[in-house]
Amino acid sequence: MEDYLQLVRAAKQGDTEAFAALYGEIYENMYRFALYTLRNTADAEDVVSDAVMDAFASLHTLRSEEAFKSWCFKILANKCRDKLKESYRVTVQEAEEIAEIQTERPKSGLEEAAIVRGLFFELPADERLIIGMHLFCGYKSREIAEILHMNENTVRSKESRGLKKMAGKLKA
Repeated sequence: MEDYLQLVRAAKQGDTEAFAALYGEIYENMYRFALYTLRNTADAEDVVSDAVMDAFASLHTLRSEEAFKSWCFKILANKCRDKLKESYRVTVQEAEEIAEIQTERPKSGLEEAAIVRGLFFELPADERLIIGMHLFCGYKSREIAEILHMNENTVRSKESRGLKKMAGKLKA
């Protein structure tokens, strides 16, 4: 852990090799999160790249070295949200209208995915980040708690609350 914190400190002072080592540790999970969220490899690569560039450029603003991973994931989550707004014109309201029109026939996988994606991005940022890290990156509650500097029970509670909100709106 101390080695990790030393890497973050070095990166904050402009050491590009230290930043590259930190990035190497989280790239796969960042990419997986972006790919699941965006469902497009090129877009996922773009947002991860943009998030890393932004993180590197503003690393000096990072207050706590321990928060590096969660800070990077927050930047990435915002980039994904912006990319979805830019590339998908189907809003949650439009998805609900489609669902109402098509109540007589089963929804296609694409329609369901659009609805679920819309509901996911309606969640508060902290619930969205926790659910995304768990489902898309495979982190366990304990690991998410460590990364986000939260209590493990709080992580589980926020994840459960977010999933219940989504499920309630899907059934409605």
